[in-house]
Amino acid sequence: MTAVAGSTPDVDETDTTELPNGFQVQIDSACVRGDLRYLVGGSPTRLLRMSDRALGMTSADGRIEVCDVATRQLARTLLASGIANPRPMFGPSSDQVTVVIPVRDNQSGVDRLIAALPADTQAIVVDDASDVPITADRPGVRVLRLSANRGPAAARNAGAAAATTDFVAFLDSDVVPSTDWLTMLMGHFSDPLVAIVAPRIVGLRRNARSPVERYENGYSSLDMGPQEGAVIPGTRVPYVPSAAMIVRRNAFAGFDESMRVAEDVDLCWRTHQAGQLIRYDPVATVAHDHRTTLRAVLDRRRFYGTGAASLAQRHDDLAAPVVMRIPLALAVVALLSRTRIGLAIAVFCIAQMSWRLRRRLGELPSGELVTAEMMSKAIGFGLLQTAGAVCRHYWPVSVAGALVSSRFRLLVLQIAVAESLTLWIRSALVEDHAPTVGPLTYFVLHRLDDLAYGAGLWQGAARAGDFSALRPQLIP
Repeated sequence: MTAVAGSTPDVDETDTTELPNGFQVQIDSACVRGDLRYLVGGSPTRLLRMSDRALGMTSADGRIEVCDVATRQLARTLLASGIANPRPMFGPSSDQVTVVIPVRDNQSGVDRLIAALPADTQAIVVDDASDVPITADRPGVRVLRLSANRGPAAARNAGAAAATTDFVAFLDSDVVPSTDWLTMLMGHFSDPLVAIVAPRIVGLRRNARSPVERYENGYSSLDMGPQEGAVIPGTRVPYVPSAAMIVRRNAFAGFDESMRVAEDVDLCWRTHQAGQLIRYDPVATVAHDHRTTLRAVLDRRRFYGTGAASLAQRHDDLAAPVVMRIPLALAVVALLSRTRIGLAIAVFCIAQMSWRLRRRLGELPSGELVTAEMMSKAIGFGLLQTAGAVCRHYWPVSVAGALVSSRFRLLVLQIAVAESLTLWIRSALVEDHAPTVGPLTYFVLHRLDDLAYGAGLWQGAARAGDFSALRPQLIP
């Protein structure tokens, strides 16, 4: 976690981006320190000091409306920092969208999905060589059948190529969108830099009785959480799943058809590298028909894990399982050693990081309090990352170590329990509903989830003959 002091929105600089008049942004209340003069947030965390002129453009509740060059630049600066979120007042209409549905052998899912779409929806069903040809008997919906099974990436690309509208909404055949989900999301495209927008994916059967399905409803890997944000590699929302996303067709980079898994992650990262923006907005939801058996869920997690090798080959360190600054990594490892020397090393590293951070925060009021808050978050983040590495990405190594050392075995067990309980509590605090499973059920299924993903990660790396997906990234 870093902070950049003195990054003031200077409304006199030239900005080549053009937010339209009437576009609004809202400063995240969590980033406000006292008044609106000092803002701390974003990813990586930074400090923005608002000038008097910038404050004059901002309402008392932290909203800026674009009306001229100065407000346009201020709004863009705040959006780029991650300290503000867009509040568009208008956008393209839903009749400028073609829904593309890639499918293989799921006629019932297609029927259910089409029935949930408004009657005037333009849709293309791409049949990826189903054993029994898919049909869609409804005005405005046509079926494009591929002669051979080419995978979901190729099916989506074929549908996008056949569309003539400015926007394409990809919906998998096992999802059902909520009413007005398109209307809720299309406003984001009033920002000309936005190339992809995605809703939150929730469970289709919210009152499921099976513990496995309840776990999926609350902790599915397709669910990117209740907080909106920009989609940026290495942040809280590093990608959005292609099960439900809308793309601007003239900015759509296309899915990599050689990838049968993680093609959505690859698309998001290439889009970001091209300078385009991606927004995740959970105000709109799409329900996913989650798998209901433990075997099916774990096999899918293993399959997802195999995609890490392909991502590492294409994006190098972006696919690293652990990304941490060296002083923080030293502090975390030292703490986990549970020795007096380790504690001393950890205290030294934390003190050094705190001192450097406080200097960077400069004249920020209550700088000591903000430093303590940010360092606490950094240490917690480092501990959780390390716990995830021990139990998920590197679990074969952890098991091997536990077999030969009783001390290490106890440490791994403690890490597994503490990480699981922490994540369960954190989810319970941020969600607006009760946990879908209790802490014990969560512990068991979460640990199995991690074992399955980690197995796929190692399987994919071995198959590719490239273990770079297992290489941590340590930043000086």
